[in-house]
Amino acid sequence: MAPAPIIAHHSVIIIGGGQAGLSLSWYLKDIGIDHLVLEKHRAGHAWRSERWDSFCLVTPNWQCQLPSYPYAGPDPHGFMLRREIINYFDGFVASFDPPLCEGVTVTGLRSHGQHGFVLDTSAGRYAADQVVIATGGYQIPVIPRCAERLPADILQLNAATYRNPQSLPDGAVLVVGSGQSGAQIAEDLHLAGRQVHLCVADAPRVARRHRGKDVVEWLHLMGYYDLPVHEHPLREGVRDKTNHYVTGRDGGRDIDLRQRAREGMQLYGRLLDVAGDTLVVDDDLALCLDQADQVSESIKASIDTFIAKRAIDAPPGEPYQPVWVPTQERPTLDYRAAGITSIVWCIGFRADYSWIDLPVFNGRGQPAHVRGVTAVPGLYFVGLPWLYTWGSGRFSGVARDAKHVADQIEARLEDAPNERRVSVNEAAIGT
Repeated sequence: MAPAPIIAHHSVIIIGGGQAGLSLSWYLKDIGIDHLVLEKHRAGHAWRSERWDSFCLVTPNWQCQLPSYPYAGPDPHGFMLRREIINYFDGFVASFDPPLCEGVTVTGLRSHGQHGFVLDTSAGRYAADQVVIATGGYQIPVIPRCAERLPADILQLNAATYRNPQSLPDGAVLVVGSGQSGAQIAEDLHLAGRQVHLCVADAPRVARRHRGKDVVEWLHLMGYYDLPVHEHPLREGVRDKTNHYVTGRDGGRDIDLRQRAREGMQLYGRLLDVAGDTLVVDDDLALCLDQADQVSESIKASIDTFIAKRAIDAPPGEPYQPVWVPTQERPTLDYRAAGITSIVWCIGFRADYSWIDLPVFNGRGQPAHVRGVTAVPGLYFVGLPWLYTWGSGRFSGVARDAKHVADQIEARLEDAPNERRVSVNEAAIGT
């Protein structure tokens, strides 16, 4: 069978129409490089369709810094709600009219000697001299296999499919995972009057404010958000760390799971297994809560050191005082007796790169790159967590990464024979 014909050839094709892919499009359009953005759904799909109704940013609005489109609303120190985030994103897209094709799914990507790269898509076959993968790192929710043993009458959702408390059946709700999404969804349900059972994990937490400022503002002043991954104490390991839980809800505040427990939220250690009507949990609830508090206090201590070294005039801080401690560990939870009718899995997502037929992955199946540049000439990534800095996958830092990749693309187009080729060993470091 003859191969499908190539319907279009572009200098650059960007796969993914979120903030990363479209930030890169802004830079490429600004310097006049022919390119096309292919988006499986609608641009900004995750914000529109994979966030719950009360979702809001956990970082202040002033950190929203898409290319030539900083936040310009009336509340720079506030936290945009989901609809406001969508409006901000749509305003950015409208500001430069990118060459965007929505509703196009890329099903295959491979090298082609004559055309550079060939992309098989739901709209036909494309070719490109260079390709940028901007699909992010959160496509497939992580659900443990033990979930398959739960009965069919228990509704199972994940952080991307949960919308609001009213959409769930009557009864108690189990939330599994206490990272950013899990802690916020558990609060959303709790504040709506639902009985919530929360299986925590080793997620850290962070205070919202300390010594007169939002903690994010202090960390910004301390240069944390400019710290590249190869200078971080954990190096590439920081990419695997769970985000600290905190919220922008109610104008921004802490999430104190101990306080929620005082109010009736039921807390447990990590979920280990499902055995009949019983959920088996670890005996690490106290440990997880203590460790989360220790991380928050250590961040505050680093801010204190910064203030002292620079003799900054700031009000005194207060150490956190636990308002509740578990009196005993509960090793099991009978979900029938507890009246649990729905479960929200919030234990993370993983990327799907099964459609990429190129040697660009390390031994863990993750993209091997140096600041988004892979060992395959002309192939790049943007929008990954800690691609270069903490803000790489966020509104705050994605523009910097996009600009760097755009510069690499431009240099390759201008002087391809003399382009800098990243060694396999260097790329495998992932920095």
